[in-house]
Amino acid sequence: MKKNVIVSLADANYFPLLDELVNSIKRFKESENVAICILDAGLTQEQKKNLLNKVDEIKPAEWDIEVPGYKVQGKEWLKSQVSRAFLPKYFPNYEKYLWIDCDAWVNDWNCIELYFKACEGGKLGITQTIGPGYKITSKVNWLLGKLAIIKSQNFKHAVKSNIGYDKARKLAFAPHINIGVFSLEKNSIGWNVWQNNLSKTLKSGNIFGSEGLAINMSVYIDDLETEFLPLSCNWITSNLLPKYDEQKKMFVEPYLPNYKIGIMHLAAGIWKNGKDMRIDKSVEIEIQTLSNKKIIKSLRFSN
Repeated sequence: MKKNVIVSLADANYFPLLDELVNSIKRFKESENVAICILDAGLTQEQKKNLLNKVDEIKPAEWDIEVPGYKVQGKEWLKSQVSRAFLPKYFPNYEKYLWIDCDAWVNDWNCIELYFKACEGGKLGITQTIGPGYKITSKVNWLLGKLAIIKSQNFKHAVKSNIGYDKARKLAFAPHINIGVFSLEKNSIGWNVWQNNLSKTLKSGNIFGSEGLAINMSVYIDDLETEFLPLSCNWITSNLLPKYDEQKKMFVEPYLPNYKIGIMHLAAGIWKNGKDMRIDKSVEIEIQTLSNKKIIKSLRFSN
C-alpha cells in the first residue's frame, strides 16, 4: 500500500502539460513507491484513458465550497482554486499529500523527498517566491515622490477579498507563498485552517488566486506551522530564468553553487512573440549555460 501521493489537476487544454508532469515523475525509479492521483476538471474520455495507464486514480473535481455560478461558468479548471484544499476528501487512503500544478514538472527527485519530509508533524511544506537574484518582491505606485500605494500580490488580493485592512497590512510585504506546490499530512490542522480562510476569500474576491491568498493568511496571520523549502523546490521561471548544465543535461539555479532545480514551474507562462510556452511547445527562449554560452531551448519537460 502506497502511503504518499502526488496530486494534480487539469482540463483538456492543459492535458499535454499534465501528461508531461506525470512522465517527469514516472521516469524516477523512486516513483514506484508513490501514488499519482488526478483531479479531472474537464479532461476528455480519451485523455483519461491515456492517463489511467500511468496513474493510480482519477476523480472529478468539485466545487467543495459554493461559489456564484456567474463567476465560474465555463471555467471548470477554476475548481483547482478550491479542490486542492480538500485532497484527503478525494483520495482518503494516503498519509502524505504533495500537490504539483500541472504546469510544473519534476527535474530532481530529491525535491519530492524534501516535500514529504517537510510536512511531518502536521506542518505545511511550501516555498516562498523570494531568493537570490530576485530584484522586486513587492510593487508600489509612488505619489508625490514619497507616498506609496501598495500593489503587492498579497495586499491587492486581500483588499479585494474584504478580509479587513488589519489583516491585509500583515500580508502586504510578507514574501508571497506560491500554492502551486505544497505538502500536508492527512491529519494536519492545516487543511481546516486553509479551508476556513478559503471560505472567506471566495466570498468577495476573485476565484483565481483565492486559494493562494488563503494559504498566505494561514501562514502569516494564523501562524500555521510551516517548513519553508528552498526556491529550487518550486522554481517559477517567469520570475527568474534557470541556467542549463550541458554536461549533466540538467536545469540548474542561475547563481553559485548552481544547485539542481527540483521542480520547474511555468506559472504565468513564458511568452515569446505573443505565444505562451505552456500552450505551444514549439516556443523556445534564450538561456545561458554554466559555461556562459547562450542557447535556445524550451523549459517544458522532454523525455
